[in-house]
Amino acid sequence: MKSGLAGVGGLLLVTSRPKETKATQQKIISRTLGNTGMRVPIVSMGMVSVGNQGLVRAALDAGIVYIDTAHTYHRGQSEELVGEVVKGRSRESYVVSTKVGFGRAAASMITGLYTAEATEEAFLKNVDVSLKRLGMDYVDILYHHNPWRRESALYEPALKAMEKVKKSGKARFLGVSYHRNEVEVTQAAIDSKLYDVIMIPCNFKQKNYVEVRQAIAKAANAGLGIVAMKVMGGIPAQDPLKPFNASAALKWVLQDSNVHTSVPGFGTFEEMKIDLAVMEDITLTDSEKDYLKTASITPGLYCQGCGQCVKQCIAQLPIPDLMRAFMYTYGYQRPAMAKELVVSLGLPSRLCEDCGTCPVKCSIGFDVPRKIQDVARLRDVPAEFIV
Repeated sequence: MKSGLAGVGGLLLVTSRPKETKATQQKIISRTLGNTGMRVPIVSMGMVSVGNQGLVRAALDAGIVYIDTAHTYHRGQSEELVGEVVKGRSRESYVVSTKVGFGRAAASMITGLYTAEATEEAFLKNVDVSLKRLGMDYVDILYHHNPWRRESALYEPALKAMEKVKKSGKARFLGVSYHRNEVEVTQAAIDSKLYDVIMIPCNFKQKNYVEVRQAIAKAANAGLGIVAMKVMGGIPAQDPLKPFNASAALKWVLQDSNVHTSVPGFGTFEEMKIDLAVMEDITLTDSEKDYLKTASITPGLYCQGCGQCVKQCIAQLPIPDLMRAFMYTYGYQRPAMAKELVVSLGLPSRLCEDCGTCPVKCSIGFDVPRKIQDVARLRDVPAEFIV
């Protein structure tokens, strides 16, 4: 606890006043996305929680330029929504990225390594499906979605497929996005000499935030564009006595000038208003600094993805993914997204019923079997009953 508190305080002290260049005649703070040369506001729009065309239009009208979606978001409806919103807008006025992978069945939930199902052809097919949904000839950034091992980030069929996509003009730049094992995958991205951009978790709740920041700096120095995700550190369940300070969480991430932009998944106009204010001013107030110091040592919903739990679990369950589903349900208030994730994991019918005492000791104190039992119930809820 002491080290976590000192870490947040130390970051505030060292990087509280980064030098910024502001867009001409605007208050919006922009940064250049590595060697891509694309200049974007420091706050972009993640589509993971968005199902409202009006919200996306309002974001673009308010100065947001970069929209990030994914092949799997809302079973493809997210890409379709983005395509509808940008119709009629100048193609040079916005930046769109999507994230494509092989599907969860093509990678081991335990080792993170790809199976024989992860073929170059399968990747290319998914890219074409995504472009069709978007109604676009190309995306500005195509991400290899969710490899969390070095071997997977450098998986030859994926790299060959992405090279073909870029050569054919279907993507201007290539990236890799990942939820865990940040340092290892970032180094793989640097070593690849192929990826132009990384999308990496970065938030004040990370126990390894020093190592993550060092990895980000190394990637930025190598010319990679840095896009920060999971910036809120797992929004906690709503507690009127301990309200979550989204502005402080987002500002904390953006104190690091090596982070070129962020993709908070705001899903309401009120949340957008908070993030737009940060886009113009990242100065942390004294009250926000106090909040971060306290909240950094307060249990939340953000799983660190360290993987120690999987090694301890007798059934070898994909616990980090299940903890992420729990966060989607009670933090993001997106049970439909959580159900999608849980169903995709191909879990056994009986969970945590036969072990007696659970041997898993979470490094941040999660009650793992309770959370698993809770979120696994979503498998039995008909999709039409989940918002």
